[in-house]
Amino acid sequence: MDGARSTEQGGGHRAYIGSFTSGGGRGITTAAVDPATGALTPLAVTETAENPSCLTLDRDTGVLYAVSEAEDGGVAAYRTGADGLTAHGPLVPVGASGPTHLSLAGRRLLTANYTSGSVSSLPLDPEGIPSGPPAVVAHQGSGPDTERQEGPHAHHVTPDPSGRWVLSVDLGTDSVRVRALDAAEGGPRLHRETALRPGSGPRHLAFHPDGETVYVLHELEPLLTVCRWDAREGRLEPADEVAVLAEKAPADTRPYPSVVTVSPDGRFVWAAVRGVDTIAAFSLADGPAKPRLTASVGCGGVWPRDLVVDPSGRRLYVANEWSGDVTWFDLDAATGEPRRAGSIEVPAAASVVFGP
Repeated sequence: MDGARSTEQGGGHRAYIGSFTSGGGRGITTAAVDPATGALTPLAVTETAENPSCLTLDRDTGVLYAVSEAEDGGVAAYRTGADGLTAHGPLVPVGASGPTHLSLAGRRLLTANYTSGSVSSLPLDPEGIPSGPPAVVAHQGSGPDTERQEGPHAHHVTPDPSGRWVLSVDLGTDSVRVRALDAAEGGPRLHRETALRPGSGPRHLAFHPDGETVYVLHELEPLLTVCRWDAREGRLEPADEVAVLAEKAPADTRPYPSVVTVSPDGRFVWAAVRGVDTIAAFSLADGPAKPRLTASVGCGGVWPRDLVVDPSGRRLYVANEWSGDVTWFDLDAATGEPRRAGSIEVPAAASVVFGP
């Protein structure tokens, strides 16, 4: 997902939308993107492995990758083309259960496995086809929330901008692990672990374009932790916490933040919050380390699972899982505030990436 958040607008522009087949999703939807309005037009649906809930695209090879978020977790690869997607090799097991996120790190495909509480690494052949067996690194630990943090639950894994490190976010252990990719073994080797607020359940992170600031979004508390990132030392240090709600949620509603993303020009941050079904907009006018909540708007549906800013920084796309739609917003150039512009039906929508 994170490696697919930057692409050029223009002719032949496509959006690829993953979904939960267990929730009525149809697999992966390919849609055309109008470069003038940002509107999506569905073109094709690819019946694929169970629950392709997270996608990422390798722009060098044109290969799209999808997790199969199932008990016997796997990854699938697809060739992109004018007529949609075609399978590019078989479904490959990740050696773990419930892969919920994936990313590219060099010539490896990494998955964060929520149910197993681990990270898997699979090598890619010269054509971009993943192969096994995977190198699997198990997380250890737990948190104070006995229902959600009885053990480790890796939820997100991504390389840093320098390409030297991999960061894995674990909701169950309230921490972010920094790992180095071992050239000999192919697996992510633990370098250090950064503890965050106990019981907060970190779920997702995003880098600022400066390469020195990281925003960690928490699922169990409506918080955004601002961290300093030292790529030379591979060190992540919490610096501040910012609320993602403009006001306290109603007593009968619990907020569950899901995804944070940063504008390509580094001026704004946005976070999706399920439960209250809002998008929080932050200004970085005071500097990358000082996000200021400036607006909170409806997500256009129910249960926003993914949130993607287009590469021009002019629009925001939200995959609303429970209402079954992808809604797009025009962004105010001065304030970053989202304004709803349209939507399409995509049952159990879970992930959006852009590409050719």
